[in-house]
Amino acid sequence: MQIKRVVKTLIAAIGVAVTFGAAHAADITGAGATFPYPIYAKWAEAYKKASGNGLNYQSIGSGGGIKQIKAKTVDFGASDMPLKAEELETEGLVQFPAIIGGVVPVVNLDGIAAGKMKMTGEVLAAIYMGKITKWNAPEIAAINAGLKLPAEDITVVHRSDGSGTTFLWTDYLTKVSPEFKTVVGSSTAVKWPVGVGGKGNEGVASSVKQIRNSIGYVEYAYVKKNKMTYTLLKNADGQFAEPDDENFKSAAAGADWSKAPGMYLVLTNQPGKITWPITGASFILLHKAQADAEKGKEVLKFFDWAFKNGGAMAAELEYVSLPAPVVKLIEDNWKAKVKDASGKALW
Repeated sequence: MQIKRVVKTLIAAIGVAVTFGAAHAADITGAGATFPYPIYAKWAEAYKKASGNGLNYQSIGSGGGIKQIKAKTVDFGASDMPLKAEELETEGLVQFPAIIGGVVPVVNLDGIAAGKMKMTGEVLAAIYMGKITKWNAPEIAAINAGLKLPAEDITVVHRSDGSGTTFLWTDYLTKVSPEFKTVVGSSTAVKWPVGVGGKGNEGVASSVKQIRNSIGYVEYAYVKKNKMTYTLLKNADGQFAEPDDENFKSAAAGADWSKAPGMYLVLTNQPGKITWPITGASFILLHKAQADAEKGKEVLKFFDWAFKNGGAMAAELEYVSLPAPVVKLIEDNWKAKVKDASGKALW
């Protein structure tokens, strides 16, 4: 019970780190994306019970995770923005997807229930550029016939830290709005024309819950955990989709990881009638040459265990587990690329 209370407290905090069990030689450290934090925490607790080995994961944002793994201050980094093959090669890193989920628009509006408001990418882009400033603006009213919209100013909430969630959000908006691509662009951190910042998915969720008439974007597990009001979103097939694991699966259905150099693949704005348009994988980064072979092997053992045993836990939080052929491809890459100081394969 004490561990559960600690986890709940940490999830609500800004800048989250979670440790399961007393530290010992086989415990591993990771840092980065807040997008997958809820499922990594769940996996870590279960893995500790199964193996006796712990995970300390710092939920600090993808930008921080990339910096820490490059600096070799953690055993693995986590990022929702995959690194290009050239950068992986330069830094001596290997990359693989660990989990798939969705980034979701959330609002705080009196009288508006979850899933009742509709949004399009073009409208979201205009809101985040500061071009649409009122909730009852004609562009919002036109796609929400019959919904009572307040004549109030929109408070835009975005991430303040380097964030893979922001990368997925902005990557999608650049695909549906040429103006957004020119004015704001896509990255883990951009210069927002309007709005207030929150640190981590935790910070954005907290800000939207506290600020009336606000809008933000968070990974769907945070929507469920915080019982937030999400919107529907028009997808590439012209349908207003719900955010859920089936619709995230639909986005990932056509993904061919075997042809993606460095496993670099972005899943936003994919076709499909039920597809959620802001779907993405969260990636793990680790060094090909492992100075501490025991720690390196334990990282691989943890994710192997998660791939084989963590599916039900992922589904509870509306994440999508990787298909078996993708897991095999990942573990084949481990065998080929992750080695100890003498050049011997760790897997």
